[in-house]
Order: sequence, then C-alpha cells, then structure tokens
Amino acid sequence: MKKFFLFVALAVLQLQGATAQGQTSNDDVILHAWCWSFKTIRENMADIAKAGYTVIQTSPAQHCVTEVSRDKGGGNQLFGHGKWYYQYQPTDWKIGNYQMGTRDDLVELCREARRYGVRIIVDVLPNHTSLNDCQVEEALDAAVGGHDKLYHANGFTEIKNYNDRLQCTTGQMGGLPDVNTENPDFQHYYLIYVNDLLACGVRGFRYDTAKHIGLPSDPRDPRSPENDFWDVATGRKAVKGLRLALPADSLFIYGEVLQDANVKEKEYADAIGGVTASSLGWCLRHALEGNEWKKDEIATYCHPARPTQLVTWVESHDTYCNQHESAGLTDAQIRMGWVFITARQFGTPLFYSRPDGSTPDNVWGNNIVGKKGNDAFRHPEIAAVNKFRKDMHGQPETIVYGNNDKVVEVARGKKGVAIINISSEQQTVSMPTTLPNGKYKDAVYGTTFVVRKGVLTGTVKGLTSYIL
Repeated sequence: MKKFFLFVALAVLQLQGATAQGQTSNDDVILHAWCWSFKTIRENMADIAKAGYTVIQTSPAQHCVTEVSRDKGGGNQLFGHGKWYYQYQPTDWKIGNYQMGTRDDLVELCREARRYGVRIIVDVLPNHTSLNDCQVEEALDAAVGGHDKLYHANGFTEIKNYNDRLQCTTGQMGGLPDVNTENPDFQHYYLIYVNDLLACGVRGFRYDTAKHIGLPSDPRDPRSPENDFWDVATGRKAVKGLRLALPADSLFIYGEVLQDANVKEKEYADAIGGVTASSLGWCLRHALEGNEWKKDEIATYCHPARPTQLVTWVESHDTYCNQHESAGLTDAQIRMGWVFITARQFGTPLFYSRPDGSTPDNVWGNNIVGKKGNDAFRHPEIAAVNKFRKDMHGQPETIVYGNNDKVVEVARGKKGVAIINISSEQQTVSMPTTLPNGKYKDAVYGTTFVVRKGVLTGTVKGLTSYIL
C-alpha cells in the first residue's frame, strides 16, 4: 500500500488573479517581522527560510519622529520611550530611521534574503505625516511646493464619519494630518523614495491606511487635480517624467483596506493589486474564542474581491497593539488559525510576529524595539503547514467541520489534509475526507490516521494541528 504523508493542521504571491474559474493557488507565505530591525531580520534569515516563509514584511523604513510631547526620545521601547508607532509618523520620505536601521542595513538584508530565495517587502505610508506637522523636514516641504501644499485642504479636519468618502480620503485620521497624495510634486518625491527602496533590493510594498487614499471614483479634495495616486504608485502612470522602476506585476503590492460600510473593496483590489481580508481575521478570532464558525462567510474569505487578491491573517499588528483585541488569544490558538488559512487554496497568509516574551497578560513582552519576536513563527506546526501549502499547489480545497465545529479539516484534492483542533480538549474524529483509503502519519508528531470508505478517523490533542 502506498504511504501518504498527511498534513493535518488547524486553522497569506499571486495578487493578480483571473476570474473565479481560472484562479490558481499560490505558494507564498509572509512573515510580518514586526519591529525587527533590518539587522535582526538578516541575522535570523536562515530560521525564517527554514520555517517556509517566502516573503518578509518589514516595518516602515522612512524617516520618522523620535520624540513627541511628554516623550523626549532616546528610548527603544515598543511601548514607552520610543514607541512602535513612531514609525507610522513620517517626517520625510527617505530611507533610514532609528528603529529599523540605515539604507546600508536594508541593502544587506535584501542581499541576504536573495540567498535564501526570500523577498523583502516594506510597509509604506504616504497618506499622512507626524502628528506634529512642525516636525516635517524642510527638504520635504521644499519638494512639494511649500508646507501648505503637502496637505489636503481638509487635511487638518478630523474625520468624523469614516463612511463619508470625502472625509475618509482627505481628512485627518487620529490627529495625523492628511497628505495631498494627488499633488504631482508629492507623487514625484514619494516615487523617488519607492524607487530607492527597489534599488536596495526591496520587491514589494504594504500600503498602510490605503482606504484613506482616494480612488478615481471618489470625490476630489479642492487641492487635488485628480485622484490618480494608485495609477502612479503601481506604475500605470508616470509623474513629471518618473515612473515606478519595476513592473508592478513583478512586485508584491497590497493595501491595508480595512473592511467597513461604504469601503470600495473590489475597486481597491483592482487599483492596487491586493488588499487585506480584515473581516476574515475577525471571523477566525471569533471562532477561536469559542463562538460559532461563520462558515458561509469564511468559505468566500469574507470578502467580495477575488481570493487571489487577498492577504489573509488571523491577527495583524493593529489588532494586537491598538485595542489588544487579539492579544488575549494564546500563541497556540493563533497557530490553529494560521494552519487553517495557510492550508487553504487561496489568499496569501501573513503571520504577525508577536513581541519576544509576550503573553496574554504581558502584551509587550521584553518591550524592545528592533529585537526578534517570539519563536511562534517557527513552531513545527507552522513550518509544516507552510511546506504543505507549497506541496499542495493548485489542489482544490474542501473544508469539513466536525465534533460540533471543534475540529476542522482542510483537504486539498486527494493529495493532503490539514486537521485542526481548536478546542483545548482531546477529540476523537470521524470525518468525511477526499483522501484515498490508507494509513497516514502526520509530519510533526507521527500520529496515525486511517481513511476507509471516504472517512478519516483518529485522535487529536487539544489545540494541536496535524499534517499527514
């Protein structure tokens, strides 16, 4: 009898997809090395590649604030003196900041990543500047035609209704003044930064707060000649004779488009190339917390765009850091959700690296900017499902729920299966499967499962996934 290795696991680079019938799965898996410095990522490249990641997303690389009111700087804490979110307060669009490192550090990182067949993508944020706009550097003001030309006419008016598209795309968000991303002088200056990242070896971008940058169909700010930022950012259009240095279809580009009422999700997906499936993350956390699986929504990735255009996650740095809405889940629970989304056929899964030493009771852990996160990213179950994803390329998915939805099976054609127990108790399973008859031994624990007449049977431990 032929032996099969079954990857049984619980539950993120092709962003340019065809129609539903023609879609094919991709093999990519993203590690969000959140707040790891360029040097730290480089030093851990072997472990990252060994765990099966093909893409690494870094934190923002541009100049940022070093101090704010009541914090005079000099610190390197994730939350304290230094604060992780200082990276999200640009003062200029040039490479290098005290948290991530220098341009040379980024070049060395990209060089090392290429040795392992891994691509580096950078979190970019053209939508706003620092809270205190007086901290913006003189070179930026001069490049865009003066300080007032840097911002939308509504750029200092706080958004009151996020479902109002004019407010959402031109107003101040959380005190962050809104940049006039439609100013050709700004677009040109920003594109110089992006092209310099590409020259360093970067091969993609995650666009922060993308839904706050207008689409062609959105209302225009009085200072905006036309809503053409995405055409410029993705290389469809040149600005002042400058164009994106590499073809967009050779890069991994996606936008943080958090789902809500009156958000043009499909239009953003087509304009940028890829977007975040934030509602899917919520649905998964909802189930992991012991609530019902929203099966119909999860089956369609909780999103109207094509699944090949989606970046999926169980949690993001925002859900973990801002209101700590996902921080109460244990690493094991997050791992179960990860196995589920990574075993599936579509979407490009992104694994958020939590701080080293963190627990649900100590969300900041050792609280040091620049250091490696905890070891959850390379857990054997994580590495196994990352490999499973590559091995199952192109195989259609079938999702089966069992044991009162405590156990989930993700079958990929007749080639492999991922089994995930999201409960804390041991479960004996007897579930329909697409695997042929036979005995299957999982890749991590060596646990045996049997398939007979289309039914898979075996025993699974609490909060454990299996790859056969």
